[in-house]
Amino acid sequence: MKEIGTTALNKIIEAFPFSGELKHIESTDTGLINSTYMLTFSDGNQDFQYVLQKINTKVFKKPDELMSNIMNVTGFLRNKINLSGGNSARETLTFLYTKNNSPYYTDDEGGCWRTYTYINKSYTCDKIDSEIKAFRSGKAFGKFQRMLSDFPAANLFETIPHFHDTPSRYNDLKKAVEEDSFSRLGSVRDELSFALEREKDASRLVDLAAEGKIPMRVTHNDTKINNVLFDSITNEAICVIDLDTIMPGLSLYDFGDSIRSGAVTSDENEKDLSKYGLDIGLFKSYAEGFISEAGQALNEEEIKNLAFSAKLMTLECGVRFLTDYLNGDTYFKTDYPEHNLVRCRTQFKLVEDIEKHMDEMNECVNEIYRRSLIEG
Repeated sequence: MKEIGTTALNKIIEAFPFSGELKHIESTDTGLINSTYMLTFSDGNQDFQYVLQKINTKVFKKPDELMSNIMNVTGFLRNKINLSGGNSARETLTFLYTKNNSPYYTDDEGGCWRTYTYINKSYTCDKIDSEIKAFRSGKAFGKFQRMLSDFPAANLFETIPHFHDTPSRYNDLKKAVEEDSFSRLGSVRDELSFALEREKDASRLVDLAAEGKIPMRVTHNDTKINNVLFDSITNEAICVIDLDTIMPGLSLYDFGDSIRSGAVTSDENEKDLSKYGLDIGLFKSYAEGFISEAGQALNEEEIKNLAFSAKLMTLECGVRFLTDYLNGDTYFKTDYPEHNLVRCRTQFKLVEDIEKHMDEMNECVNEIYRRSLIEG
């Protein structure tokens, strides 16, 4: 990553209407492309902290559209939170416009920078390690769905086209198989058969959407637990963060990907498949939290397909790992030659586990939903 000079950084900071006098700048980079800084200002009596971040324009090629989505959604949430008597300064991210009233600043080299208020006394987690954590993260994403259920999703830009278009992901896989550019096809026959045997499931949700049975909604599209902010004192979920992938989609994508990434017994990089699979207890707790918040905002077809969405999102992710392996590991970062294949195998193992538990998962969802209707 290219370091940015002090003069250039100060010019970027000067573009935003921060409160107080700048006291401290700390680099908090964790990625390969973004530059992220924690800024501390003071007015003599109290400190104000902000996060300054460079937008990844290699992925998000239209920063105007990206920031339009974020500003519109956070503004909508802020109004709802305030009307309900909540604390919008903690329950949603607050992005600052520049002094020229732009949602981001363009530096002399074309880099795009944005900033938002840091929410203090908070933390994030990398793994759901308890049922209470699963329940609370489910509530966070369920509340996100409920509060945005009447936001006109058509007003948002599609920042990453076909992101959860599973049939399109299958087409990518077939193209990779046909080209076999790195002569890896012979080593993935079992995985390929597994994927193709389940191709009939790929279009289920997009077909329901096309038929008007499930609506397009505002979706987060990256519903891992590390995108939930927790209160350091109460340990309750405060708000959903990392809003770059907000765009029109299906609520089922968000629910399914949460289960895929969170309700599991190990890490997706686990080579020993006997250690990897569905944690049904975490699934039930997450579903309880999610439905308790979002249940009455969803229609019956969405409820009916919640458990299935966990299978589909896991299958889609496995197909993507397999495709990238065949293509020579051009998309996902890998640590060794078979890394994407290992990830593919964990996803397909999880698909098998979900299939075994599907009846139980559906019964769980139905029971929670019925209870929410009675209590709600």
